[in-house]
Amino acid sequence: MRKKTFAAAALLAAASFTLSACGSDDAGKSPVSVVGETGPAKAGTVLDQPFKKPDLVLTDTHGKKYDLRAETKGHPTLIYFGYTHCPDICPTTMSNIAVAKKSLPQAEQNDLRVVFVTTDPARDTPAELGKWLKGIDPQFIGLTGDFAAVKAGARSVGIAIEPTKKDKNGKLVSVHGTQVVAFSPKTNAGYVLYGEDTTVDDYTKDLPKIVKGETP
Repeated sequence: MRKKTFAAAALLAAASFTLSACGSDDAGKSPVSVVGETGPAKAGTVLDQPFKKPDLVLTDTHGKKYDLRAETKGHPTLIYFGYTHCPDICPTTMSNIAVAKKSLPQAEQNDLRVVFVTTDPARDTPAELGKWLKGIDPQFIGLTGDFAAVKAGARSVGIAIEPTKKDKNGKLVSVHGTQVVAFSPKTNAGYVLYGEDTTVDDYTKDLPKIVKGETP
Protein backbone atom coordinates (compact mmCIF):
# COMPACT_ATOMS: atom_id res chain seq x y z
CA MET A 1 0.00 0.00 0.00
CA ARG A 2 1.36 3.39 -0.93
CA LYS A 3 1.84 5.55 2.16
CA LYS A 4 -0.36 8.54 1.40
CA THR A 5 -1.68 11.36 3.56
CA PHE A 6 -4.73 13.57 3.22
CA ALA A 7 -6.07 16.22 5.54
CA ALA A 8 -9.26 15.26 7.34
CA ALA A 9 -10.77 18.65 6.53
CA ALA A 10 -10.47 17.97 2.81
CA LEU A 11 -12.29 14.68 3.21
CA LEU A 12 -15.05 16.32 5.20
CA ALA A 13 -15.52 18.86 2.43
CA ALA A 14 -15.65 16.12 -0.18
CA ALA A 15 -18.14 13.98 1.72
CA SER A 16 -21.15 15.90 0.47
CA PHE A 17 -20.34 15.02 -3.12
CA THR A 18 -19.29 11.38 -3.04
CA LEU A 19 -22.04 8.97 -2.14
CA SER A 20 -22.98 5.49 -3.26
CA ALA A 21 -26.43 3.96 -3.25
CA CYS A 22 -25.95 0.25 -2.75
CA GLY A 23 -27.77 -1.67 -5.45
CA SER A 24 -28.93 1.43 -7.32
CA ASP A 25 -27.85 3.19 -10.48
CA ASP A 26 -25.48 5.31 -8.36
CA ALA A 27 -23.47 2.33 -7.12
CA GLY A 28 -19.83 2.27 -8.05
CA LYS A 29 -18.99 5.92 -7.47
CA SER A 30 -15.64 6.50 -5.79
CA PRO A 31 -15.74 6.67 -1.98
CA VAL A 32 -14.63 9.78 -0.13
CA SER A 33 -11.31 8.18 0.79
CA VAL A 34 -9.88 8.46 -2.73
CA VAL A 35 -10.96 12.01 -3.53
CA GLY A 36 -7.99 13.97 -4.78
CA GLU A 37 -5.70 10.99 -5.35
CA THR A 38 -3.37 10.87 -8.28
CA GLY A 39 -1.94 7.76 -9.87
CA PRO A 40 -3.21 4.21 -9.39
CA ALA A 41 -5.85 3.69 -6.73
CA LYS A 42 -4.50 2.05 -3.58
CA ALA A 43 -6.16 0.18 -0.77
CA GLY A 44 -5.77 2.66 2.05
CA THR A 45 -5.36 6.35 2.66
CA VAL A 46 -3.29 7.35 5.69
CA LEU A 47 -4.49 10.65 7.15
CA ASP A 48 -2.07 13.30 8.32
CA GLN A 49 -4.86 14.67 10.54
CA PRO A 50 -6.66 11.66 12.04
CA PHE A 51 -10.36 11.76 12.86
CA LYS A 52 -11.72 11.65 16.38
CA LYS A 53 -13.86 8.59 17.00
CA PRO A 54 -17.56 9.42 16.54
CA ASP A 55 -19.33 10.35 19.76
CA LEU A 56 -22.20 7.90 19.32
CA VAL A 57 -24.39 6.17 21.87
CA LEU A 58 -26.64 3.76 19.99
CA THR A 59 -28.35 0.39 20.45
CA ASP A 60 -26.54 -2.89 19.82
CA THR A 61 -27.95 -6.15 18.47
CA HIS A 62 -28.95 -7.22 22.00
CA GLY A 63 -31.06 -4.11 22.47
CA LYS A 64 -28.58 -2.58 24.92
CA LYS A 65 -27.04 0.88 24.94
CA TYR A 66 -23.62 0.96 23.29
CA ASP A 67 -21.27 3.91 23.83
CA LEU A 68 -18.95 3.67 20.83
CA ARG A 69 -16.06 5.63 22.32
CA ALA A 70 -16.17 3.93 25.71
CA GLU A 71 -16.69 0.39 24.41
CA THR A 72 -13.93 0.52 21.78
CA LYS A 73 -11.34 2.57 23.70
CA GLY A 74 -7.94 0.92 23.54
CA HIS A 75 -9.04 -1.59 20.91
CA PRO A 76 -8.18 -1.56 17.20
CA THR A 77 -11.48 -0.63 15.57
CA LEU A 78 -12.92 -0.64 12.06
CA ILE A 79 -16.12 1.35 11.54
CA TYR A 80 -18.42 1.12 8.51
CA PHE A 81 -21.74 2.85 7.84
CA GLY A 82 -24.15 0.80 5.71
CA TYR A 83 -27.38 -1.20 5.79
CA THR A 84 -28.47 -4.83 5.78
CA HIS A 85 -30.74 -4.61 2.73
CA CYS A 86 -27.81 -3.56 0.55
CA PRO A 87 -27.35 -6.21 -2.16
CA ASP A 88 -23.73 -5.53 -3.04
CA ILE A 89 -21.20 -3.11 -1.49
CA CYS A 90 -22.08 -3.51 2.20
CA PRO A 91 -22.09 -7.33 2.41
CA THR A 92 -18.98 -7.53 0.22
CA THR A 93 -17.09 -5.07 2.41
CA MET A 94 -18.03 -6.80 5.64
CA SER A 95 -17.34 -10.27 4.23
CA ASN A 96 -13.89 -9.17 3.01
CA ILE A 97 -13.03 -7.93 6.49
CA ALA A 98 -14.38 -11.13 8.07
CA VAL A 99 -12.24 -13.35 5.85
CA ALA A 100 -9.12 -11.24 6.43
CA LYS A 101 -9.74 -11.17 10.18
CA LYS A 102 -9.41 -14.96 10.32
CA SER A 103 -5.75 -14.67 9.32
CA LEU A 104 -4.96 -12.93 12.62
CA PRO A 105 -3.95 -14.81 15.77
CA GLN A 106 -6.99 -15.58 17.92
CA ALA A 107 -6.05 -13.04 20.59
CA GLU A 108 -5.88 -10.29 17.98
CA GLN A 109 -9.18 -11.39 16.45
CA ASN A 110 -10.77 -11.06 19.89
CA ASP A 111 -9.23 -7.62 20.40
CA LEU A 112 -10.35 -6.21 17.05
CA ARG A 113 -13.66 -4.36 17.04
CA VAL A 114 -15.51 -4.28 13.73
CA VAL A 115 -18.51 -1.97 14.04
CA PHE A 116 -21.32 -1.79 11.48
CA VAL A 117 -23.53 1.27 11.98
CA THR A 118 -26.78 1.15 10.04
CA THR A 119 -27.78 4.04 7.80
CA ASP A 120 -31.29 2.56 7.57
CA PRO A 121 -32.46 2.37 11.21
CA ALA A 122 -36.15 2.20 10.30
CA ARG A 123 -35.65 -1.28 8.84
CA ASP A 124 -32.47 -2.38 10.62
CA THR A 125 -33.77 -3.29 14.05
CA PRO A 126 -31.40 -4.84 16.60
CA ALA A 127 -32.77 -8.29 15.72
CA GLU A 128 -32.37 -7.70 11.98
CA LEU A 129 -28.81 -6.46 12.43
CA GLY A 130 -27.93 -9.37 14.68
CA LYS A 131 -29.26 -11.95 12.23
CA TRP A 132 -27.43 -10.36 9.29
CA LEU A 133 -24.08 -9.97 11.04
CA LYS A 134 -24.20 -13.46 12.54
CA GLY A 135 -24.03 -14.81 9.00
CA ILE A 136 -20.86 -12.81 8.35
CA ASP A 137 -19.00 -12.85 11.67
CA PRO A 138 -20.65 -13.28 15.09
CA GLN A 139 -18.03 -11.02 16.67
CA PHE A 140 -18.98 -8.04 14.53
CA ILE A 141 -20.87 -5.31 16.38
CA GLY A 142 -24.08 -3.91 14.90
CA LEU A 143 -25.49 -0.54 15.97
CA THR A 144 -28.79 1.17 15.22
CA GLY A 145 -30.58 4.22 16.55
CA ASP A 146 -31.68 7.76 15.75
CA PHE A 147 -30.89 8.62 12.13
CA ALA A 148 -29.88 12.21 12.94
CA ALA A 149 -27.32 10.95 15.46
CA VAL A 150 -25.96 8.39 12.98
CA LYS A 151 -25.70 11.04 10.27
CA ALA A 152 -23.81 13.41 12.57
CA GLY A 153 -21.46 10.63 13.66
CA ALA A 154 -20.76 9.65 10.07
CA ARG A 155 -20.19 13.25 9.07
CA SER A 156 -17.60 13.65 11.83
CA VAL A 157 -15.39 11.12 10.02
CA GLY A 158 -16.00 12.45 6.53
CA ILE A 159 -18.82 10.12 5.56
CA ALA A 160 -22.03 11.59 4.13
CA ILE A 161 -25.29 9.67 4.35
CA GLU A 162 -28.86 10.45 3.33
CA PRO A 163 -32.24 9.19 4.60
CA THR A 164 -33.48 5.98 3.01
CA LYS A 165 -35.60 6.76 -0.04
CA LYS A 166 -37.11 5.11 -3.10
CA ASP A 167 -35.09 5.04 -6.30
CA LYS A 168 -36.63 5.50 -9.74
CA ASN A 169 -37.79 1.86 -9.69
CA GLY A 170 -39.56 2.29 -6.37
CA LYS A 171 -36.91 0.33 -4.44
CA LEU A 172 -35.83 1.58 -1.02
CA VAL A 173 -32.13 2.42 -0.99
CA SER A 174 -29.77 3.97 1.51
CA VAL A 175 -27.30 6.41 0.00
CA HIS A 176 -24.03 6.58 1.93
CA GLY A 177 -20.26 6.90 1.74
CA THR A 178 -18.64 3.49 1.42
CA GLN A 179 -15.31 3.80 3.20
CA VAL A 180 -14.11 1.88 6.23
CA VAL A 181 -12.33 3.93 8.90
CA ALA A 182 -9.58 2.23 10.93
CA PHE A 183 -8.94 3.53 14.45
CA SER A 184 -5.70 3.02 16.36
CA PRO A 185 -5.75 1.23 19.73
CA LYS A 186 -2.96 3.58 20.85
CA THR A 187 -4.59 6.94 20.11
CA ASN A 188 -8.22 5.92 19.46
CA ALA A 189 -8.04 8.14 16.37
CA GLY A 190 -9.14 7.20 12.85
CA TYR A 191 -5.98 7.28 10.81
CA VAL A 192 -6.58 5.03 7.77
CA LEU A 193 -9.48 4.96 5.29
CA TYR A 194 -10.34 2.05 2.99
CA GLY A 195 -12.53 2.37 -0.08
CA GLU A 196 -15.13 -0.02 -1.46
CA ASP A 197 -12.61 -1.63 -3.82
CA THR A 198 -10.41 -2.86 -0.97
CA THR A 199 -9.90 -6.62 -1.33
CA VAL A 200 -9.50 -9.47 1.13
CA ASP A 201 -5.78 -9.49 0.34
CA ASP A 202 -5.54 -5.77 1.10
CA TYR A 203 -7.16 -6.20 4.50
CA THR A 204 -5.15 -9.34 5.20
CA LYS A 205 -1.96 -7.40 4.54
CA ASP A 206 -2.89 -4.36 6.62
CA LEU A 207 -4.78 -5.78 9.62
CA PRO A 208 -1.67 -7.07 11.45
CA LYS A 209 -0.43 -3.47 11.59
CA ILE A 210 -3.85 -1.94 12.29
CA VAL A 211 -4.32 -4.11 15.37
CA LYS A 212 -1.02 -2.79 16.73
CA GLY A 213 -1.77 0.82 15.87
CA GLU A 214 0.99 0.92 13.28
CA THR A 215 0.88 2.63 9.89
CA PRO A 216 0.21 0.08 7.13
